[in-house]
Amino acid sequence: MILKTVITRSSPIKGPNTRIQPFGVRFISSTKSNQRTIFPPELSNEPQHKSKFDISTKLIINPPLEIDKDQYITHPAFPHPQLSNKDCEQVHFVHRQPISTGDKIADRGVKICRKLFDFITGYKKPDDLGNLKNHTVKGTRYEMTEEKWMTRRGVPGMVAAFVRHLHSLRLLRRDKAWIETLLDEAYNERMHLLTFMKLGNPSWFTRLIIYIGQGVFCNLFFLIYLMKPRYCHRFVGYLEEEAVSTYTHLIHDIDSGSLPKFDKVKIPEIAWLYWTELDEKSSFRDLIQRIRADESKHREVNHTLANLKQEIDRNPFALKLDGIPKKDQPDEYDLKSSRPSGWNRDQLHL
Repeated sequence: MILKTVITRSSPIKGPNTRIQPFGVRFISSTKSNQRTIFPPELSNEPQHKSKFDISTKLIINPPLEIDKDQYITHPAFPHPQLSNKDCEQVHFVHRQPISTGDKIADRGVKICRKLFDFITGYKKPDDLGNLKNHTVKGTRYEMTEEKWMTRRGVPGMVAAFVRHLHSLRLLRRDKAWIETLLDEAYNERMHLLTFMKLGNPSWFTRLIIYIGQGVFCNLFFLIYLMKPRYCHRFVGYLEEEAVSTYTHLIHDIDSGSLPKFDKVKIPEIAWLYWTELDEKSSFRDLIQRIRADESKHREVNHTLANLKQEIDRNPFALKLDGIPKKDQPDEYDLKSSRPSGWNRDQLHL
């Protein structure tokens, strides 16, 4: 038996092999018997893709508590607030109608990228999220399995923070709190990816998408952000709308019983270290609810930032002003926002 020391937040995190010690120090016992279970079942410990044309991510329903090479797990640099199941259930898809030419280009660009990715991964977006019962694709190439769902992901945020960081240093002035929110978003998206990596053995296609995202998209996004940061935020806002749409569809499929393997999935420890309201008994659906909630806030934040004057306006999510009702001010984490598709500039106290 190996004992590993993990520093956590002040709130204790419970687990079957956990002993809570004073001063927030947690000892986790790790044994060789904690083997992960993989779908589809394979003879080897690591799932093998049947051919080079197999782009699905192999689902791991019982991820181990610890990976041998991870000696320590530190507390999150950007702690995540606790979200209730009730608030998460109320998250829904909304679309911001494009107004300017830049809005229309961003909206169309996201739709083109989505259709291409959907075609490759064999996904068909429902025409009406409010009537998913009529979205019948069973028996076709668009029928979604657990492995196909695990192939779908998304990223951006760090690039915007990086550009604004350099801008602040170059001009020798403060950034009015944009950088912190953008870094928080980038960290949150990274935690989504790391959590899913614990639940699936990625195919070459998933790895290729990550490489393309870093090598092509990030550089292109960087160049456009230098010239038109407002359009970049609008693009991310529309991208997050699609993420909310996809996760809403996934939750519906879980509830309908068409994805029984997900009912057996044990969420990885990295998830309940980050979303502290979760624990080892939480379901895969609970995890997806939190991720969808995160994406809905990214949608609101980026659509709002796209409505601001990039050079002079402060970040309205970073500071609450005294004397103004909370409901009349945006909140970075509140899921009960009255403007989920973003705040217009004339609705803000800047």
